[in-house]
Amino acid sequence: MNIEQDYALDELNTFGLKSQAQSFCQVHTEAELEKLVQSALFLQQSVSWLGGGSNIILSPQVNSFVIQLCNKGIEVIEDKNDSVLVKAQSGEVWHDFVLKTLSLGYSGLENLSLIPGHVGAAPVQNIGAYGVEVKDRIQSVICFDTYSRKWQTFSKVECQFKYRDSFFKHAENGRYVIWSVIFELSKRFIPNIQYGDLEEVSNRLSAGQTLTAKTVSDAVCSIRQQKLPNPHIMGNVGSFFHNPIVTAEVAEDLKQRFPNMPQYGQEDGRVKLAAGWLIDQAGLKGHQIGNAGVHLKQALVLVNLGGATHTDVLDLSQHVQNTIFKMFGIALHPEPNFW
Repeated sequence: MNIEQDYALDELNTFGLKSQAQSFCQVHTEAELEKLVQSALFLQQSVSWLGGGSNIILSPQVNSFVIQLCNKGIEVIEDKNDSVLVKAQSGEVWHDFVLKTLSLGYSGLENLSLIPGHVGAAPVQNIGAYGVEVKDRIQSVICFDTYSRKWQTFSKVECQFKYRDSFFKHAENGRYVIWSVIFELSKRFIPNIQYGDLEEVSNRLSAGQTLTAKTVSDAVCSIRQQKLPNPHIMGNVGSFFHNPIVTAEVAEDLKQRFPNMPQYGQEDGRVKLAAGWLIDQAGLKGHQIGNAGVHLKQALVLVNLGGATHTDVLDLSQHVQNTIFKMFGIALHPEPNFW
């Protein structure tokens, strides 16, 4: 385990921002992690935990000890009648993990194909797409408590999952390091293709063939590739804003003012709105501040047009938020963390 000073993070964030960490190291094993948390550097500096860098906006100088989790491994730990428990290490690339489960014949994660990032970030954000949230398939999360220096397993209930939210988002900063996640996946494929474009694409792709989890995964990948920019070509963090959830009363008032506004009823009686639609209606597609811009095809995505800075992204984000609030009275909240 090698600790480096003034380490460039340019290649470790999908928005492609130039940044430098005060200190940096990679952790590959449990033994390395247990040793690291007892080191003087860990105890003296503030610590930032890094995964795939797909949900962060970096400042030019990150004045903390940045630790990247690089642990790897995927294994079936229990085989049941209709399902299996699969343990994935946090450092696994999420999409690679999804493809691995599909190749083994297990379904449940196909709707979450091509989401950027690593496995360890999935429960923090309770990532979701096309009618599925990762909480639907998480059985438990294994963490290292940096305060007590003990390992701890959180059940699904203890994770306190909500829309793009979990216990880990609100725990003391950096206390719990998610080391691995256990998923319960199905041996019997039950498609979930009722979500907008997915139903149309899945029907088209499956014409004349049996619908499989891999077919759905391919459909999801096709949709995402058409709508979302490739971060290797144009820096981005995927969806930049949470879809706001409002009361039924607010939703009804908005529907009266904007009859074409898409709305999605929730189990608790509230209503989810489409942040991308709000931004599009405000005429912000293509809007640019500095070298950061709103994507021309998908208004929910902010992009690096080449040489964008932390300030460019922050100013653009705030401009979008202010515009949406003035037009609709709705507060948008960014998904990525600003370092």
